[in-house]
Amino acid sequence: MKPQQKLSLLLSPLIFTLILPSPPISAAADDDFPCSSSLFDPPPPPSLNYSNSHLNPPNPSTNNKNRSTAKPPPPPPPPRVWTRSCSDAVLELARRPEAVSWIENLRRKIHEYPELAFQEVRTSALIRSELERMGVGFKYPLAQTGIRAWIGTGGPPFVGLRADMDALPIQEAVEWEHKSKVAGKMHACGHDAHVAMLMGAAKILKAREHLLQGTVILIFQPAEEAGNGAKRMIADGALENVEAIFALHVSHELPTAVIGSRPGPLLAGCGFFRALITTPHNRRHGDSILAASAAIISLQGIISREVNPLDSQVVSVTTIDASSTTSGESIVVLGGTFRAFSNATFYQLLHRIRQVIVQQAAVYECSATVDFFEEESTIYPPTVNDEGMYEHVRKVAGDLLGGNSFRVVPPMMGAEDFSFYSEVVPAAFYYVGIRNEALGSTHTGHSPHFMIDEDVLPVGAAAHAAIAERYLIGYG
Repeated sequence: MKPQQKLSLLLSPLIFTLILPSPPISAAADDDFPCSSSLFDPPPPPSLNYSNSHLNPPNPSTNNKNRSTAKPPPPPPPPRVWTRSCSDAVLELARRPEAVSWIENLRRKIHEYPELAFQEVRTSALIRSELERMGVGFKYPLAQTGIRAWIGTGGPPFVGLRADMDALPIQEAVEWEHKSKVAGKMHACGHDAHVAMLMGAAKILKAREHLLQGTVILIFQPAEEAGNGAKRMIADGALENVEAIFALHVSHELPTAVIGSRPGPLLAGCGFFRALITTPHNRRHGDSILAASAAIISLQGIISREVNPLDSQVVSVTTIDASSTTSGESIVVLGGTFRAFSNATFYQLLHRIRQVIVQQAAVYECSATVDFFEEESTIYPPTVNDEGMYEHVRKVAGDLLGGNSFRVVPPMMGAEDFSFYSEVVPAAFYYVGIRNEALGSTHTGHSPHFMIDEDVLPVGAAAHAAIAERYLIGYG
C-alpha cells in the first residue's frame, strides 16, 4: 500500500512461458474422507516429451500453435462439503516444520534483495523457479514482471489469489541476519511476506489438487506501490475467467495471526494533483502567491463546508514552490493528495479541486492549470469488499483459526491498487496481523523499522489456500 508517490509506467512485450508438471507432494492425513488428500492416490502426471512439452493453461484457445500435446487433467472428484476437518487438514499442511522452514527461507531471500516497481526481475525468477519445482503451470510475463499461475482442474469455477512483489525506496534500519543487501531499498510494506504466503498456499493447493472442484489462479503482481501494477496485470489477462479474487496484507495493528476485514469500503481512493498558478508579466496587479494562498485556504473549505462529516474525505496540499522567470512571470506550483471512500465522492472531490484552484487564480488576475496525472495512472479507486466475499473470508478465518481469530476493522485512508480487481469481479481484501511487541514487530508500513513476526507466514498460506479451495466448493 502507498502513502503518496507516482512512477511512470514502463512497457514491455508480452511473452508466454508454460511450465511442466511434476508429481504432487504428499498431503496430510485426515479422518474425514472428503478432505483427506492422503486417502486419494494423486493422479499421475501426464506422459510428456520433456524436451518439448507444455502444461495446458486453463481454457486454452482454439489457436493450435498454443496447444499442448499433454493429456487433459483428470475430471474433478464428486461434489464435497467443507467441514472443520478440511480446515484442520489445510492448517496442518501449512504448519509442518519443513513447510514453515521453506516459506521462511523464501521470504528471507526476497527480503534480502528488494526490487522496486516493474524491476522485480530477481523476485519473479525465484517465484517461477519454485513454481516449476512444484509442477505448477504459469504464464509470464504479464505487466513486465508479473506471473499468472494455475492449480486445479483447468475448468470452472475460477478463483483468484493475488500477492504484490515490489519493495520501497527506503533504507532498512532493522539490524538482523537477513537485512536488505541493496542500499536504499527495503521491503518495508511486507510484500516479501505476501509473496511467500501465496507460494506457501501454492504448495498446499498442489498437494490437494485432486480435491479441488475447479481452478485456482495465482497472481503475482508487480508495482503495487507506484505504477498501478494491478491495472497492467488486468490489461494483460490476469483476470481471464476469474469469477472472484482475494488478497491479504500484513498489519501491525492486529496481533500475529489474527485476521481482519470489513464489508463495503475498506480503503480509500487516492489521487494526486499538481497545480501551476502563473502571473503573466503584463498583468500589473496579478499576484500568484496571493492566488495560491487563497486557493489553499479555499480547498480546506471543501472538506469543512461541503462534505458530509460522516463521509470521510481528505484534501491536503503537501508542497508549495514559488519562483519567477527572467521575463518577469511569477509562478507558484502546488502539489497535494485527495482521498475518499466512494467513486462518486472521489470524482466530485477531483472536480472541486480543479474548480477552486482555477477560479481563485482568476480572482487575482492569474491563470491556473491542474494536473491529476490521469494519463500516468496514479489515480487509485476505493477498495470495496463485496459483502458475499467478505463473509466468505470471515467464515474461513473462524473455522481455520478459531472464534477469536477474526475482527471487523474500521476503514482506513490508505490506498491499494487491489481496488482495480475489485472493480472487475467480486473481491475481498483482508489483513493478517503481525504485531508482536516482544519481537518489536510494531512499526507501521513504509517505516525503515518495519519488520514482521514470521509466525504469520504459515497462517497466511493456510488462509489463502482454504479461502480458495472452499470457494470452489461453495460457489462452483
